[in-house]
Parts: sequence; C-alpha cells; structure tokens
Amino acid sequence: MSEHISTGVKGIPENAYRELREGEVFVPLMSPTSIVPEVNLWSVSWGLLMAIIFSAAAAYLGLKIGQVFEAAIPIAIIAVGVSFLTKRKNALGENVIIQSIGASSGVIVAGAIFTIPALYILGLDVQFYQVFLSSLLGGFLGILFLIPFRKYFVADMHGKYPFPEATATTEVLVSGEKGGSQAKLLLVSGLIGGIYDFIIATFGWWSEVFTTRVFEAGNMLAEKTKLIFKINVGSAVLGLGYIVGLKYAAIICAGSFIGWYMIIPIINYFAPGMTIPIGANITKLVSAMSAEEIFGAYVRPIGIGGIAMAGVIGIVRSSGIIKSAFGLAVKEIFGKHDTTKEVLRTQRDLPMGIIVGGILLVAVVIFVFFLFGVVHNVGYAFMGLAIVMVIAFLFTTVAANAIAIVGTNPVSGMTLMTLIISSVIMVSVGLTGNVGIVAAMIIGGVVCTALSMAGGFITDLKIGYWLGTSPYKQESWKFLGTVLSAAAVGFVILLINKNGGFTGSSPEFPAPQANAMAAVIEPMMSGKPAPWMLYAAGAFMSLVLTLIGVPALAFSLGMFIPLQLNTPILLGGIISHFVSTRSKNEKVNKARSDRGTLIASGFIAGGALMGVVSLTLQNFNINFVNKEWFESHSAEIIALLMLAVICAYFIWDSLRGKPEED
Repeated sequence: MSEHISTGVKGIPENAYRELREGEVFVPLMSPTSIVPEVNLWSVSWGLLMAIIFSAAAAYLGLKIGQVFEAAIPIAIIAVGVSFLTKRKNALGENVIIQSIGASSGVIVAGAIFTIPALYILGLDVQFYQVFLSSLLGGFLGILFLIPFRKYFVADMHGKYPFPEATATTEVLVSGEKGGSQAKLLLVSGLIGGIYDFIIATFGWWSEVFTTRVFEAGNMLAEKTKLIFKINVGSAVLGLGYIVGLKYAAIICAGSFIGWYMIIPIINYFAPGMTIPIGANITKLVSAMSAEEIFGAYVRPIGIGGIAMAGVIGIVRSSGIIKSAFGLAVKEIFGKHDTTKEVLRTQRDLPMGIIVGGILLVAVVIFVFFLFGVVHNVGYAFMGLAIVMVIAFLFTTVAANAIAIVGTNPVSGMTLMTLIISSVIMVSVGLTGNVGIVAAMIIGGVVCTALSMAGGFITDLKIGYWLGTSPYKQESWKFLGTVLSAAAVGFVILLINKNGGFTGSSPEFPAPQANAMAAVIEPMMSGKPAPWMLYAAGAFMSLVLTLIGVPALAFSLGMFIPLQLNTPILLGGIISHFVSTRSKNEKVNKARSDRGTLIASGFIAGGALMGVVSLTLQNFNINFVNKEWFESHSAEIIALLMLAVICAYFIWDSLRGKPEED
C-alpha cells in the first residue's frame, strides 16, 4: 500500500506505512533496545491537562453540533510545541504519552454525549455519579477488551490498514522542528476564537445568531411563507466547518435546506386546510406555528429516522468486519501464545492476568453500579451486566477495525442496536417506564463508551508502534486519562442541563444523537405515541441517499440540527476550499490548507472552552448580557459584521501559509 508512504517528514522508517517484504523487519524510530524517556511527571501532567481541557471543549461542541472533533492532532501539536519551547531533549517518547493520555478526551466524549443527554431530554433526573460511572466503566472496558488485540492490529497487519488519523498524528509528532511555530499559531488562534465567543456568551456585545428577520421583507417572508435564513456567528462552529471541509459541509447544509426551504414551506402551504392538530403529541394547528415550530414537529423527526437508519447501514456495511472480528476474538483470547521468548519493551503489553482480573473487577463494579445506582434489582442488574459485557466484547474489534481502515467508527449505530436490544429484553421481563428508560440509556452509555474507546485507543497504540514507545506504559496510563475525561464530560453535561440547554423548542444544545436515541427508545419503554411515519420517511431517505452514494448520516444531521448551526459549517467549508485552491502550486495550497487547519483547531478549542467557562459563570449568576439588546436587530447587524471580520482574519492568516524548503 505504497500510497500511504510519506516523504515529507524525516525520521520515519521507509517501510512504516507499507506491507513488509518477505524476511523484512520493521524497526521503529526509537530503538526497541534503548531506554527512552516516556512516563514521568512532565508527560503525565501535560497528558492529564490535555484530557481535561479537550474533554470539556469536545463535549460542549459535540452537544451543540453533533460532531466530536478529534483531539489527537491538536494535542500532538501542543505536546511537540511545548517541548520545543522548553528545549526538552529526547521528548518524542514523552509526547506520545501526552497524546495518548490526552486523546482519552474525544473517545469518552463520543460515548457520553450520544446517550446520557437523552435522559435530560426526556425530563428524567440523572445524578453526576451515573454520568461519570457510565463513561468511566465503559472506557475501562474498552481498554481492557482491546489490549489482547493490539499485536494483531498494529504488528501482524502492518501496512495492510491505512490508519489515517494515526498516520497524521505520527507525522506531527516526528516533525519536532515545526512544533514551535505550530503550537504558537494554535495558541494565538485559540485566544482569538475564545475571546470572541466569550464576549458573545458573557457580555452580549453582539447577538449569537443573525436572521433575515432583521429586515422588513425578511420578517414578512418568515411570517407568511415561513422562509427564513439564520447563521450562528461563533468562531467554534466556523472552525468546525473548515475541518469538515466543503464536501461534507455542503451535504449537511443540503439536508438542512431541504428541511427549511422545501418541507416547511410545503407544510405551510397546506396549513389553511388543516383544521385539527396533525401528528403524534402535536397540540397546535400548523397555521399557528412558526417556522421553528414546524421544524421541531415535522422536520426533526425525519432527521431522527435518517440518523438511526444511517447507523444501521453502518453496521450492515461492517458485517464482514464483524464476522472476521468474532473469529479473531476467539483466537486471541483462547489461542496458545509462546511465553518462552524474551519480549522487547516495544512488544510488551500488560500481563494477561492483569487484563482478566481487570475485566472481572470492572464487571463486578458495573453490577454494583446497576444494582444500587440504576435498577435496584439483582435480576435486572445481572441482565444489564450481561448485555454490556457481551455486546462490548463482540464489537470491540469491529470498532478497532473500522478506525484502522477508514478512520471512522460506526459507534452510534452499534449503540442504537444496543439500546433496542436492551429495551426489548427489559420490556419482556417487565422493566418499563422511566426506570427502564434510565437503565437502557445507562447500558447504552457504557457500551457506547467502550466501543468508542476501543476504536480510539488502537490509534494511540499504532502511533506508539511506529515510533517505538512501550505499549504497556500507554495501556497503564490510559486508565488515568479516562478517569479525568469522564469527570470533565460529566461536569459539562450537568452544567448544560442545569442551564436548560437541552430542552425547549429550539435548544441551544440540540444533542442530535442523544435525541435520536431518546426518540426511538421512549415509545418502546413507555407506550407513548411516536411519529413513526416521519421516522420511517427519514429511514427510507437514508436508504435512498446511500444507494446514490450520498453520505446519509451527514445529510440527516443537517435535517436535525437547527439551521443557524448548519450555515456557519458551510461557510467554514467554503473558506477551506477557497484557501486551498487559490494557487496553481499544489505545495502552496497544501501549506495554506494546513495553516488553516491549525487556525480552525484553535477556534474550535478556544471557542468551545470559553463556552464552558461562560456556562460555569452563568451557574454562579455571573453574566453581563443585556437580553433586550442581545435580541435586538442592531445587535444582529453587528453580529453579521463581526462574522465578516473573523472570516477575513481566518482567510488572511491561512493564506500566509508557505511550503517548507526542501
């Protein structure tokens, strides 16, 4: 697979990204026979700090947009940059540990935000310890279940899997000479994006959203035809659009535009003939609804059905991986292993006795957690434990395989299947209602986090394999990163809920995956009516989109997420396309694109982090926003001007990127 060979960075062995020839041996960058600095106070402290910071930022933005940005590359850049600025020598091994511990953030966030917020959306009370333990225990299971498969994925299959994210992160880690400038740019853009978004959220100098209701004609269109345009002016969402790229940003917005500029006007056209409320749980006539209310009642359920079906399609497409994964699981766990050979530090995992003991200990804690913290019934607790252990184990290798091949993990689809299976089993034994919903979601949260961790951790282990770090050290310290990431995610979720961010007709934090889970599970567990026809329409839409080659999940997310959060993603995608195509020199275009990626990463991290800070201040009633001004047309016009300013800066600074001299 020679297409994965990189020639741009010195130091990585030539055979790192391709299959080995007969008799050829791969020797990592750091010699397996040498002792290199890896785990120490410096690397562990920085790794834990990164885990906390990026967990909070990823949770904030993921709940707002439905996209969890990958923290591995920004963390690697910061690690290398700090080492460069402090003139640390032989810091490569330390930087891998920093990246590995810190990368716990994204995977724990993905596991938590896909499920736990559903409980708040349904109006159920969830305690911090339930959020924390579901993320923590799921993360631990993912680590423990994956370790026996490390050798297969990173060594036995050397060169057969592309590992796209691991490749990119490795390139960053070995490019020490670039680290200082990259880290500085990331810091500066983080400060700019953070201050910009903090001013909006805490001081309200300008509105967060611009709408065409500002103009008289726009207001008339919104009232009579339900046509309206909205855009969030925040830097974090803009940066995310740049990372997503124009193709997927356009697909997301296509779903949004179909909903807002086709479905809503059509429903409004027929509204005068509707004399009774139509639809499950709908109590208002369509003619009396605003565009936003029609979106919530009729368009979002279509998006939910699309998201659910896209997850199922991901599972079906992974059927070959699932089949081979089961065989691999049996072989690696129950097969014979040669224990007579001396094992180099780069090939040493945690002892199997510790892994088995750890799995048993985690299983006991899960049982106790379910018994005393969720269902309060021994039989139900055992049932929940069995579901978690079986599904998490069976799909661990599926998650790792998906990440190794395409860099994306169909974890939402696997989690939805887990929730449906859990609900069917629970209803069959009489566990229904709110207790059943909580139990199903907690089980889903544990499984989702386990699969997310397994997929993410294989990336860290592959990076370590290429560079020559000690896997048993990565495995040991990953547990501590998981603890702090789980705590940070739990804090953000509870903080958002306390400030009412998940509820309302147009919630500030839509949490699309969690909403999809809630919409599917609640009717099964409570007997309430549900808009099944709209869900079915969304499901068929996903099938059609898949048949014609359009990414169904991206399109469906666009139909679910409010318009104002989709339009800035498209704007960021347009900026990405613009800065990467202005020159006829491809090297110049790539340098500009890479610089823009760093600026976007800074906007994402800085904007999301300051959003968390602002929420924390609001929790203590510290907020200087004048609501009357913040919602005025004048504040919206200033918001549009400020968006233009930050876009101009984004483009200008990205175009300053220059290719390195050979």
